[in-house]
Amino acid sequence: MYLDQAKKKEIFGQYGKDAADTGSPESQIALFTYRISHLTEHLKKNHKDFTTARSLTKMVGRRRKLLKYLYVNDITRYRAIIKALGLRK
Repeated sequence: MYLDQAKKKEIFGQYGKDAADTGSPESQIALFTYRISHLTEHLKKNHKDFTTARSLTKMVGRRRKLLKYLYVNDITRYRAIIKALGLRK
């Protein structure tokens, strides 16, 4: 499996307040970004997998909503997570 508990704890520890911080927008955005990159690679190999393509679209939308939340409520945290993840080139 591409995303086990150890990998989740690593992502949450790196982008959240600690390894158990699963609810902060930064940690959720980081997790969505990891999953989106994995599904993008999968779809490059399996371009007819329409179910995964739909799931990818929904996941991108959820990440966009979280990014918008951060942009509206705390612009410094938004800029920090954008820079850390390498989004918005």
